[in-house]
Amino acid sequence: MIMKVKAIGLLASIMTLCACGSGQMQQEQVQQYPVIQVNKSSIELQESYSATMKGRRDVEINPQVSGTISKLCVKEGEQVKKGQPLFVIDQVPYQAALRVATANVRAAEAQVETARLDYDSKQMLFDEEVISEYDLLQAKNALAIAKAGLEQVKAQEINARNDLSYTEVKSPANGVVGTLPYRTGALVGPSMLQPLTIISDTEQMYIYFSMTENDIRGLIRQYGTPDEVIKSLPAITLRLNDGTEYEQKGCIETISGIINPQTGTVSIRCVFPNEKRLLFSGGIGNIVLPQQETDAIVIPQSATYEIQDKIFVYKVIDGKAVASEIVVAKQNDGKHYIVRDGLTVGDKIISEGVGLVQDGAEVSIKE
Repeated sequence: MIMKVKAIGLLASIMTLCACGSGQMQQEQVQQYPVIQVNKSSIELQESYSATMKGRRDVEINPQVSGTISKLCVKEGEQVKKGQPLFVIDQVPYQAALRVATANVRAAEAQVETARLDYDSKQMLFDEEVISEYDLLQAKNALAIAKAGLEQVKAQEINARNDLSYTEVKSPANGVVGTLPYRTGALVGPSMLQPLTIISDTEQMYIYFSMTENDIRGLIRQYGTPDEVIKSLPAITLRLNDGTEYEQKGCIETISGIINPQTGTVSIRCVFPNEKRLLFSGGIGNIVLPQQETDAIVIPQSATYEIQDKIFVYKVIDGKAVASEIVVAKQNDGKHYIVRDGLTVGDKIISEGVGLVQDGAEVSIKE
């Protein structure tokens, strides 16, 4: 009898423990998660675009006459002013050609004077009816031919003088001297493929980048017209190739009206000051373009998870976690998403630990 009572008591204890364990397990299954309520707010995003740098003017310096370089007047990387000599090409043959041309002009001028004297003389004889009109016309034509000859040799003199001036190659603009592939003694000429050097006007730098057609249309919808986009966008940042930010801000100057059919992008040109010459023509970097979003639904990326390129959140509905797909804007700051579809103001979503949540699981809100 005593054994039966002990057995019954032991069985009751086991049942009690099982009931308590079941209650605890059920309580443990209802996990607590932090929850945020969806509202609208403003956010500034920064979109990065690959960019290339060019001087305001990159001028190729090509010789206009042939000859050997007799003097090199600058060094690579030197800053030069407009009109400053860069190279001198052997001037001796061109000085001789100019002297010949000048002598030809003087001879032609003498021929004109002789022809004029002959014409004036025959005009007097014609007036006295000593010679015929035919003789007078011959003298007149001879004077015209002499004048034409004078004009011809004057043109040759101008060409000779220009050729001599071209032997001194001068900078067409303020800028920085590029590489110098030709040195003193090198034979150069107008037909050579490689320029003597390139002068880069880098006081202001042109930074070129491209935006997709959809992105540029989004900006136009936001501001109204391409001109308004240029006026309204705030100052932009240039991130250099080493990851640092350029110390001065720039602005968009032009937006191309042509879409590249191969890439589907629109070319945009920015202008950055470069007084300290920290930017180099031919360099690369990234344009960081700020974009302001107002009245947008913004959620932390930690509140989302991704499956097969689709983004989901867990809405809390009647105490349960409900997986819901959302559509977000392509632009983001790495911490937040702008939600275009799938959420409305007032929705509650789990903000952390979404990787541990199961769809349809009961959850409680963690204060």
